[in-house]
Amino acid sequence: MTDKSTRKPRILVVDDDRVTVDLLEEVLHGEGCDIDKAQSAEEGLAKALERPYDVVVSDIRMVEMDGLTLLRNLRRVSPETVVILITAFGSLESTIEAIREGAFDYLSKPFKIEEVQRTVRSALEQRRLLQRDREQPSSPAVSSDSAVIVGRSRAMSEVYKTVARVAGGRTTVLLRGESGTGKGLVARALHVNSPRASGPFVAVNLPSLPETLLESELFGHEKGAYTGATQGKHGLFEEASGGTLFLDEIGDTSLALQSKLLRAIEEQEIKRVGGNDTIHVDVRVVVATNRDLDKMMREGTFREDLFWRLNVVPIVLPPLRDRREDIPDLARHFLRKYCQRNAKEIEEFTPDAMERLVSYPWPGNVRELEHIVERAVALNQKRRIFIEDLPEALRREPARTRPTLDDLEREYIRGILAETKGSRQQAAAILGIDRKTLYRKILKYGLEDVESPRDPPA
Repeated sequence: MTDKSTRKPRILVVDDDRVTVDLLEEVLHGEGCDIDKAQSAEEGLAKALERPYDVVVSDIRMVEMDGLTLLRNLRRVSPETVVILITAFGSLESTIEAIREGAFDYLSKPFKIEEVQRTVRSALEQRRLLQRDREQPSSPAVSSDSAVIVGRSRAMSEVYKTVARVAGGRTTVLLRGESGTGKGLVARALHVNSPRASGPFVAVNLPSLPETLLESELFGHEKGAYTGATQGKHGLFEEASGGTLFLDEIGDTSLALQSKLLRAIEEQEIKRVGGNDTIHVDVRVVVATNRDLDKMMREGTFREDLFWRLNVVPIVLPPLRDRREDIPDLARHFLRKYCQRNAKEIEEFTPDAMERLVSYPWPGNVRELEHIVERAVALNQKRRIFIEDLPEALRREPARTRPTLDDLEREYIRGILAETKGSRQQAAAILGIDRKTLYRKILKYGLEDVESPRDPPA
């Protein structure tokens, strides 16, 4: 009888793309694992019924049974198997669904080999803990409804995973990023995907309120607390009780107010201005800032104890210039949104207009992109958005830079893939390289969007 403590970890790789399966097999053999392969979810499930696996690494998008259905079946027949899902089509909704269904992790294509190895090592450690404790941890209860956040880039996939994992709790979350990166949308997504979704979501932009009124707005006041207070008033902490309070631009508050916020967040208790009674509240607090809180702490303008209380789960929202691959999806999302609002039928952006959108530096981030698309829809009387429909700053020809060798290789491979209608086998033959080398370059250059037909096995 084989000693469980000495046998190699068993891993099943499931993907209907043969090259991906072979590449993952090669990568994971280096981790000292016993690898089995399946080219469909049905085949993968059949193998899992024949022998137990420690880890299953599966693509999501497959014909007939998809990866999420395979995950659900594996949870039923082999609850201790740890499942990692991989997809080229990441979104907040699919990430939340994967985490809710019990996936250990969710990787986006094109993935990095080191990322796969690191994730599998973590999954194997999780499997060892499951064997030791003999109990399956429960997944957080997450609502299927969500705020609309658009983007399939690697940076946004990391944001989605964090949102999916913490939405079910009441842990304080600190959202950091430049103005216009979508911190408010992420705050709402945390709320609507939590058990508090049926409760209130109260958002306040702190700098928009005068300092003299801010304390009263947050904590309420009693009748006669100050001149003009002719009656008592509930504050935003009380209004948000049972739900989520979103405090935007927390870095713009005074030290005195920071002290009171710390007590309210830690103790879940407040006192109204002019009152002596302690009022209990039940609030999940999400805060956001575009300021450098670390620098502010060093300068003495932000309380260190409040920072550490808020920074339990930090989520950094990337600027739009660092996730340019998301710009086409975002632009089309806003096009549909404002066409519907204005009863217009604009089908698409011209290629030249989209190129200008992608190349623009976007100092105002997603918010600026939305405003520009809204303006273009409002002024447009045609079926498409042309360059002339964009503001002058975007109409100007972007400065040309000399392409790098990587740029030239990327475009050459893209052209060959287009010529072969996505066939990896034909493209590799034309390029004079083997299919594994081609696939590595496809991953490196993010060319997964070129659909691959079912190549015959190598």
